[in-house]
Amino acid sequence: MFEWIPYNQFIDIKETEIQSFITAIWSNGPLTFNNESVKYQRNLNKRVTLKFFYNSQNVSIEFLNKMKSHLTEGIISYGISQNPNTKDYILVFCEKYIEKCCKNCGEKYTNEIYKWCKLLCSINEKSMKIFDFIDDFKFNWVPYNEFNDIKEMGRGGFSTVYSAIWRYKKVALKCLHNSHNFINEFLNEVKAYRAYSSEDIIKIYGISQNPDTGDFIMILECAEGGNFNGYLYKNHEVFDWLNKLQILIDIIRGLKKIHQKHMVHRDFHIGNILFKYIKYNNTCISDMGLCKEVGNNDETKIYGVMPYVAPEVLRGGHYTQAADIYSFGMIMYFVATGKQPFSDRAHDKLLALDICNGIRPEINEPEAPKCYIDLMKKCWNSNPTNRPNVFKIEEFIWLFYNSYISNASKFKYIMKIEKEQQHYEIEKQFKEAEEYRKENPISIKDIQSTTHPQAVYTSRLLNSFTKDLPSECFDCAIDDL
Repeated sequence: MFEWIPYNQFIDIKETEIQSFITAIWSNGPLTFNNESVKYQRNLNKRVTLKFFYNSQNVSIEFLNKMKSHLTEGIISYGISQNPNTKDYILVFCEKYIEKCCKNCGEKYTNEIYKWCKLLCSINEKSMKIFDFIDDFKFNWVPYNEFNDIKEMGRGGFSTVYSAIWRYKKVALKCLHNSHNFINEFLNEVKAYRAYSSEDIIKIYGISQNPDTGDFIMILECAEGGNFNGYLYKNHEVFDWLNKLQILIDIIRGLKKIHQKHMVHRDFHIGNILFKYIKYNNTCISDMGLCKEVGNNDETKIYGVMPYVAPEVLRGGHYTQAADIYSFGMIMYFVATGKQPFSDRAHDKLLALDICNGIRPEINEPEAPKCYIDLMKKCWNSNPTNRPNVFKIEEFIWLFYNSYISNASKFKYIMKIEKEQQHYEIEKQFKEAEEYRKENPISIKDIQSTTHPQAVYTSRLLNSFTKDLPSECFDCAIDDL
């Protein structure tokens, strides 16, 4: 029953964290129908929610419509009151009504599942694209207050990643800097993660929003082992050639999943190769923010880690799947040596010019097997049409792996061919490389001490280093390695 309620009937008045809402005990309580006595009686000392309408002393049609909008079907409303001091009108609701309203602006949620108000808490109207995306794709929206034990894990050029506990499990929260101004970029990455259901690609569980900054958040599978560089730092002593090949198989299979969907990653480097566990070689590809369909290119902006960016991209050309293969070649270099490519140089205009002119990191036998070096050089060939595709690379690495570890019978069972002299030669090369590794262990301190202070291994905008490349760079000779 809707009624006029004298304000002096409210006791134990308490403020809430939501603007214009308070809670109180209504001493007389609402009228309820008693079926036994067949009459109405008061439910004394009932806790209720009071919604204040400030500056509402003068009743108008606009004010009445605003009040009416709060009288939602399915929500118990008891009546109306008025503060005798301010003359502001008040709607009286059941205690749980406050759960239907936005904690930031006090407006009633337009979607209670996602807990978003109509104005998205004053974030730019472009944020409505997030709301539409959630509705269209039935995506999981998670209120920020569901996360516990939030800790910063790492900071990149465009985002910060935090760990958190959500629903009794550890997750990663990727917060894109100023994402409310880059909604399309944010949604592009969300869609890219969502497109894959594979152990080789990091999983996405949903999205959220930081109420303080307004930045949107991707809720991702937490990779306990960190990125490749961090993994190597912890495990360099046991990073033998068997582990190296196993990891490369995982990585190329993840890239294959991307290429099979006619997509390109566009920012492929070891910082975006994550390890799910600290001690085990279970890798997955992350940072899908620049991942796009083949042919969907914005050539005006060149992002990435310079040593991993293909020369044709630095020159303003199309970013194709072959450009991802070039990046994979640089990952192969890191796997073989434990060193980032061009770590001893400043990542500046001069390096961009050298890359376009065919300069590559130096590596020789027996630091890596000859067959391995040959494949790596094919991947970073200056001519993108001469680079192998993901299927061919997977085939080669799988052959290397089984030639190295399998005897003749096991090799025949797995590869469906006889183990011949060429395969024994591959085995010999990897055994020699493994002996070299044992005799020349990786020194993390030496690597760190020789890294140039202007070597940057986080993704960034590279246009300032590429926009003034001399014209001969566009016509540099192609060296078919």
